[in-house]
Amino acid sequence: MAKETVESLCDKAQQALARGLNQEARLYFQQALGLRAEDADAHYGLATVLFLLNELSSSAFHFKEVTRLDPTRAGAFINLGAVYNRLEQLDEALAVLRRGIQLDKTRAEGYYNLGLVYKRKGQLDLAIQSYREATRVNPRMADAHFNVANIYVEKEQYRLAILHYTHALEVRPNWEKAERALEVAKQAQQDAADASHAHEKPETIEMSAPQRPDPARKHLDPERLVDPEHHSNALQQLHHATVDTDKVGRNFLKVLEEEVEKSIKTLSNCILYPDSSSGDMDRCIKQVETAMADMRSLQEKLRKSIEVVHRYGEHLINT
Repeated sequence: MAKETVESLCDKAQQALARGLNQEARLYFQQALGLRAEDADAHYGLATVLFLLNELSSSAFHFKEVTRLDPTRAGAFINLGAVYNRLEQLDEALAVLRRGIQLDKTRAEGYYNLGLVYKRKGQLDLAIQSYREATRVNPRMADAHFNVANIYVEKEQYRLAILHYTHALEVRPNWEKAERALEVAKQAQQDAADASHAHEKPETIEMSAPQRPDPARKHLDPERLVDPEHHSNALQQLHHATVDTDKVGRNFLKVLEEEVEKSIKTLSNCILYPDSSSGDMDRCIKQVETAMADMRSLQEKLRKSIEVVHRYGEHLINT
């Protein structure tokens, strides 16, 4: 009989694992570690088996050993994050998941587990961003579509919830849980629409006795014609004020879309996937602060421009 090696024992363990013989796989991986205690693959295999056996603390220990022995193995960090999540060690989960994603940004399961952690911490917007990143990397991750849809329902954003429930069912047809959730979201959307219509005031026609014209109010007559010669100056002032307001409004929207939204997204990515240095974080924060200052300045300018339009409009009415 040939002498067993670490490699042969790991192969046997993987074969047992494939057949669902988790306890047998556990013994083979333990024997492999008995031969070579610092073998990262054996630790990884044993950690996986222990996770399947719900021995979470032991699973975390062996995944942590893998990260020590092979600090570039993204899967070990991501799986360790999943275990910490199950153990309710959320801060530890965030740290190792971020590291795993830094090592490999193509691992959709990393973003998915990050979404789970943020949801448990009550940080719904970050959870949404993480789940959506998971679906961007892997559009066929039905669970990520389902989970982000649940959050959208919680935030009463039913249209987006329906969209992601539908995507989940496209990937996994006849998924009863998603089908039920989709129906609930559609009904909630309809109920919200009905409630909105119910609060609208119905139009009423009030009949009143004819009133004698008031000479003091004749300038408010809505049917009064504007005389281009008499009102020329007022019309020009109103026109110029309106054009200026339109320009300020366009600049305000441009700053909002191109500077504020972009800088916030950059900062969010910086928070999700921080570098080892703090320089990038400081730069991102300054970009947000600068963009917000520009937006507030234009917002105030827009307010003043609208006031000018109102003033010239009232002047035109009263002349």
